Amino acid sequence: MVKIAVGEPEEFAAPDALKGALAEFISLFLFVFIGVGSVLSYGKLHVGDTDAAGLVLIALAHGLAIVVLVAATANISGGHVNPAVSLGLALAGKITIIRLVLYWIAQLLGAVAGAWVLQIVSTGEVVAVHAIGADETAWGAVLIEAVLTFTLVFVVFATAVDPAKGSLGVIAPLAIGFTVLAGILVAAPFSGGSLNPARSFGPALIAWNWTSQWVYWVGPFIGAAVAAVIYDGLFISPTPSPTHTAVSSEYN
Repeated sequence: MVKIAVGEPEEFAAPDALKGALAEFISLFLFVFIGVGSVLSYGKLHVGDTDAAGLVLIALAHGLAIVVLVAATANISGGHVNPAVSLGLALAGKITIIRLVLYWIAQLLGAVAGAWVLQIVSTGEVVAVHAIGADETAWGAVLIEAVLTFTLVFVVFATAVDPAKGSLGVIAPLAIGFTVLAGILVAAPFSGGSLNPARSFGPALIAWNWTSQWVYWVGPFIGAAVAAVIYDGLFISPTPSPTHTAVSSEYN
């Protein structure tokens, strides 16, 4: 069941939504700078299509960046670092619509700023944008983005949101980061492996390349919404367990 929050639950209420939005801006700035930067960096060392080693390098850069950024901003914004994650939490009533809109704005601006600075650093080199594989259809790409974003948001709920997460809350950044890493390894040859609308939007704006951009919004948003409804409706614990170990303001 979709639950739109009028007021945020106390355990999910960050001290200041604007501070949270600023943290999301910084997170997306760094995520795009590091993630897209890994693609450009590999391109300087390798001519031709990205091979298996290059894919692992790019996936590691994105996954490890998420681990660090979620851990760094969890107590400020909740460490969403992804508009799809924010949507899932809003649908579950964990954040308000106002905070959702603020975070979306901050996330998109951060992603654009990260891509812009990266273009400057790389002396004007064209910023890499997500692209569908040559033998993949647009709807096939939507499906894989939806399935993998579902996986990501399900992991977010299980390790960072559920009151009964216990010790899992401590390793939430690792679980989330490695989910992103695995998702990119799986999806890159098919959809480009986004799982994050802001990650796709920032480079697309700077490169002014909107080819199949809708795929990276429709797929992740569908996956996030389904994951939120299923986990919050069927699996989430109503009250913290006696052995629950709190993680301060995680996923506000």
